[in-house]
Amino acid sequence: MWRLIQRFYGGTILNATISMYAYATIEPRDDGKIILNTTDKGERYEYGSAGSLDIDGKLILHKGVYNRIVKDFTKKPLSFELTTFVDAPPGSGLGTSSTLVVTILGAFTEWLRLPLGEYDLAKLAYEIERVDLGMAGGKQDQYAATFGGVNFMEFSRDDKVIVNPLRVNQKYLDELSYNIILYHTETSRLSSKIIEQQSFNVTNKNEKRSRRCTT
Repeated sequence: MWRLIQRFYGGTILNATISMYAYATIEPRDDGKIILNTTDKGERYEYGSAGSLDIDGKLILHKGVYNRIVKDFTKKPLSFELTTFVDAPPGSGLGTSSTLVVTILGAFTEWLRLPLGEYDLAKLAYEIERVDLGMAGGKQDQYAATFGGVNFMEFSRDDKVIVNPLRVNQKYLDELSYNIILYHTETSRLSSKIIEQQSFNVTNKNEKRSRRCTT
């Protein structure tokens, strides 16, 4: 829904990150293989080196990043082993997908020495999730994961994003942290499906209003 609102109106948000992380390690190979590992999920897949990996429901975030790296930068297949781990469980509502995409992009950036700054990483992560993979959602998770800390973010209708870091006194952050409990309910949900329904509701409501105004 945020993506739809941002497209129509722009907007601003106040965002704070927590001390939970995603990790990614890339080990170059010379045997023409691509190996994808997730130590938190216990999944491992092996592929032949190719310019594009099929988005078949298995580790689509890992594959989405790889496909974009080849398309935009290397222009040729790579051979490597990618291992990832995320502190927070998937479907927890803590932006794990976006954080993982940003982390994998960061690993490729270090390995290949790509000319990508923080804004570049966040924008590319957004495009991979929302455009390439068609996952519904907004922009704040990618920018929050990239910049970290407490930020006031501005989103304009022309896709311009400004991240304003806030200098909050540490004692206030400590007090906030002391008074917040993060509790795992052992349930998960796919936020993209929820956002798709919300976006449909908003669009349908706007169309009804438009019809009323023009009749």
